Amino acid sequence: MEPIILVTYATRMGSTEELAQAVADALREDNLAVEVQPVKDVRSLERYSAVVLAAPLYMFRLHKDARDFLSKFRSALIKVPVALFVPGPVHEDEKEWTGAREQLDKELAKFPWLAPFAQYIVGGKFDPAKLGFPFNLIPPLKKMPAGDVRDWAEIRAQARDFASIARPALHR
Repeated sequence: MEPIILVTYATRMGSTEELAQAVADALREDNLAVEVQPVKDVRSLERYSAVVLAAPLYMFRLHKDARDFLSKFRSALIKVPVALFVPGPVHEDEKEWTGAREQLDKELAKFPWLAPFAQYIVGGKFDPAKLGFPFNLIPPLKKMPAGDVRDWAEIRAQARDFASIARPALHR
């Protein structure tokens, strides 16, 4: 049976879905079989030899759907290579990137059993005009400038990096 990688994502406005599609495309270019689906639609991990989870940081936490996914599939996720692609920073501010790393570390401490093969903080996208409830009630968020610092070439390189790290484990 050919190894299949699940690329799954949690998103609010669709930008993390775009990230997941870019990761999947890069893995396919590396001749790997890939399926993409939202975390809410995942019913089982039995068919998959590896999992890539794309999940943004919102208000200092991983997206709730991603946290639920990690909890629900704990026993399966400890058996396969896992990579995390986490959009966080939405501007080219070093403090934002450092803060995102610290936030991710705090979130992952809640899942001590999770040992990802790779973790990538990637640039995110923010548009204050698209804020939904309850975030549209927070004045500082509404005043933040829009930003999109997703580096597609770097994201594809990170996906290929994960492929090279995980490839030996895919064929066990």
